[in-house]
Amino acid sequence: MLEATETQDLNLSGFGHLESARPKPCAGGKTGAREDNKLRLRDRAAHQWYRFVLSFPPHLVRDYAAKFGLTSRHRVLDPFCGTGTTAVECKKLGIPAFGLESNPVACFASRTKLQWGVEPQELLRHARMVADAASSRLERDGYYDEDDYLRLLDRSAGPKATLRTLPEEAAALLLTNSISPIPLHKTLVLLDALAEHHDERFSDHERLALAMALVNGISNLHFGPEVGVGPAKADAPVVSLWLDGMRVMAQDLENLPRDERTEAVIYQADAREVARVLPPHSVDAVITSPPYPNEKDYTRTTRLESVLLGFIKSKEDLRDLKKSLVRSNTRGVYKADTDDAHVSGHLEIERIAAAIERRRIELNKDSGFERLYARVTKLYFGGMTRHLAELRRVLRPGAQLAYVVGDQASYLRVMIRTGQLLADIAASLGYEVTGIDLFRTRLATATREQLREEVVLLRWPGTPATPSTPP
Repeated sequence: MLEATETQDLNLSGFGHLESARPKPCAGGKTGAREDNKLRLRDRAAHQWYRFVLSFPPHLVRDYAAKFGLTSRHRVLDPFCGTGTTAVECKKLGIPAFGLESNPVACFASRTKLQWGVEPQELLRHARMVADAASSRLERDGYYDEDDYLRLLDRSAGPKATLRTLPEEAAALLLTNSISPIPLHKTLVLLDALAEHHDERFSDHERLALAMALVNGISNLHFGPEVGVGPAKADAPVVSLWLDGMRVMAQDLENLPRDERTEAVIYQADAREVARVLPPHSVDAVITSPPYPNEKDYTRTTRLESVLLGFIKSKEDLRDLKKSLVRSNTRGVYKADTDDAHVSGHLEIERIAAAIERRRIELNKDSGFERLYARVTKLYFGGMTRHLAELRRVLRPGAQLAYVVGDQASYLRVMIRTGQLLADIAASLGYEVTGIDLFRTRLATATREQLREEVVLLRWPGTPATPSTPP
């Protein structure tokens, strides 16, 4: 367990984002959640710019990089890279790394977190200029942006300009009431200021800081266990909160190496099609954490920043994104999906799917989503089978792999031992299963059972027959 002095408390209650720098008390009055998944203070640089809460921690990447004996001569892949934990940590270690990520805003975050060559004081100087421009425009419109929320409310009287809104199609993509009208207006004014004072050297960092501020203070969102909407805020600081994030980035950049010789590249791509992106026999190790079969729609957790930053503009964009993901929840299932065919002969997966369907009928659960529980379970493991089969084409003989996965009981409390099943699938595809390490245990919300999160360890022996599709 980590030393308390080495950790910064994060919101660990769901697949979300960083909280504020101040730790918040949890039940019983104690500060912090679980120590094993926290971001240590010494690890914050770059990682803290934007991070999914249930990303595995940087120290886990270091542990397996050391266990695998990785050096600057090796190449590491994270095919489900999320917000870039593996790639960022490998770059810090001087190990070349690659990532695949389908979610455009997460892909953007990963790429930005690897850009360390920016001059920090120039970045901060430009951010202050943008902040001044946005604040001046807001004050002309009769709106103010204060760090002190009470002062902000005190200054709310008086004539105001008409509030700006999103186009109807974009607004329809957001979770209802995920951002209040005045904070939305302020955010759109800040985006205008960023566009008017655009500087290619700083644009990515400035937009990423806004993404982080949106979910950590500007919006009404909360995370735990799924993304949700809390009480609506009448107003909230926007420019000042964004500028705080820019200061954090500038401070981190002062301490990160400017040397860009360590290769680190993130591709926006489907993990089931890795061989379309990377050349054959180019990867020495994989350190990753794929989605779990747990009914969490990961596109919802990034919806606000995806829409406001322009990564998703329509229902068609959102549908295309969902189709590029391994099916881990029923909101992303489509009639034409066929990944389940790849596990049609797997007895344990068939047994679990049948048990879920029996439970559904017994409990008289009849919604459209509930009817898909059994199918999405097979689609998930079929998609992971496709991924592991395709991955063989880019692995070098002797490549070592670590997959962080967790047991699940989200589908009507039927237990899914994810790690054991993925190990069995990998073995059927010619991988050697070298171990399953316990990362941590966590309490299931529905069943109150302790669920295991594990690291499935594999080795690719490099056998000659490496077909691109599962047998």
